Amino acid sequence: MFRSSLLAALAALLLLLAPCGSAMALSVVDFPSTAPEDRVTDTAGVLSRAASSEVARELESFQAERVDARLVTVNQLDYGLALPELGRQLLARWRDPAAAAGQLLFLLDSQTNSAAVVSSEDLSTQLSPALLRSTGRSTMAVPIRDGARYRQASLDGISRVLTVLQGGEDPGEPVMATVVAVQSNIPSREETEASSAFTWVVVLLVVGTIVPMLTWWVFSR
Repeated sequence: MFRSSLLAALAALLLLLAPCGSAMALSVVDFPSTAPEDRVTDTAGVLSRAASSEVARELESFQAERVDARLVTVNQLDYGLALPELGRQLLARWRDPAAAAGQLLFLLDSQTNSAAVVSSEDLSTQLSPALLRSTGRSTMAVPIRDGARYRQASLDGISRVLTVLQGGEDPGEPVMATVVAVQSNIPSREETEASSAFTWVVVLLVVGTIVPMLTWWVFSR
């Protein structure tokens, strides 16, 4: 009787938890059918209110270039759904046929520490796929992986793309610091072990040579 009750309770618990687990994974249908009023959709909750406002102001700068730019954060995607693909689906979902502006979407994934930038086809001549790919994988991803700096990742990505869109030269990917090894006079562990091994070999060779000679000399007298 106790075993049956325990199994029933476990089954009920699994049924309660199953919808919650699936609800965490996002797909395009989990977003509004039309573009939201706010330019920042922080579903992952990685941006503070101040950071969201700052990023939104930077995104508004694209309006002067006739571009509708937005940022979306996620913390888990449906199985098999890649971040760039979600971006393309959102562009299609939020496309306003009456609007003449191009579309640009910055995306951040807090679960995989990755980023992506996608644009509508009418911007492909101004923003090459290589530029957008580099901006997501390097310009934005590096600050995320270096201390989860989502605000900085957003601002860096926006700044790079906006610079190119305004006709400026591409700032390029962030410069990675190179760690230069400092030479030291202190021997390493490997060097110490190698030196000790060599010393023992010399000692054994000396002992192996002198001891037989002394033995012969003593017994030969």
